[in-house]
Amino acid sequence: MTALAPYHPLGDRKPEAAYFTADYRVRTGDIDQDMRVRLDGLARYLQDVANDHIEVVPFGKTDPFWIIRRTVIDVIEPITWPSDFSVERWCGALSTRWTNMRVRITATSGTNEFNPQPRPNGLVETEAFWINMNSEGMPSRISDLAMDTLTPMTDEHRLRWKAMNPGKAPAPEELDLPDREHVLRITDFDPFKHLNNAAYLEAVEDELVDHQDLLDGPHRAVIEYLRPITPGTRVTVRRQRLSDALLIWIMTADDAGELQVAASVSVGVIPQG
Repeated sequence: MTALAPYHPLGDRKPEAAYFTADYRVRTGDIDQDMRVRLDGLARYLQDVANDHIEVVPFGKTDPFWIIRRTVIDVIEPITWPSDFSVERWCGALSTRWTNMRVRITATSGTNEFNPQPRPNGLVETEAFWINMNSEGMPSRISDLAMDTLTPMTDEHRLRWKAMNPGKAPAPEELDLPDREHVLRITDFDPFKHLNNAAYLEAVEDELVDHQDLLDGPHRAVIEYLRPITPGTRVTVRRQRLSDALLIWIMTADDAGELQVAASVSVGVIPQG
């Protein structure tokens, strides 16, 4: 049986460390039929916050290129519509070529004629593993200016990569759920002809429709990006349901026609107590 990495809460912000903050508003394009902000909506918020943050940091010109290797999303209390929300973004750990960037999203829930019942205020804790890239698309050392900015935010300066999801997918005959195709659209791709990070989570939301019990309480979603997906690629989704989690492998075919994992995803219940 496939196993998940043990759950560990995301680290808090270092006292008195600098951080980026901004205010936003939930829009209807990011919510599901229960007025909940979807996982792909949360991923778009994280991208927006990162874009806004890089515009104001001193190293915006020296270190402009970053890619995400992993995103962890802990939905402690769902964000719903209508809501205003505030974000706090800081560096939770770093090394010479990559960082863990923490984002805390705190929402103030409202009501309107479409959603008249009061709901709890939302809280989502996230962490993303960002790799610094050069203009040729290769991992690159973080500049001295960026290190000077980020280092005081955290006491963890020897960040190492360790996968949280099982990267290898089981064979189809080992699973109860059959493979399915996920259709991509040209609007899912960014200017670099890579599938947008949030678009992967749209496929995950398609699966969660049949696993609503995982969303009834606090839950963690982890997506690890392993290979780029480019326009015209056919995508296969493989699924495995565990007792308290759903594992998803988003797969594409290599030149020989063999399926390779492009992204691995887990959505599971956060243990209480």
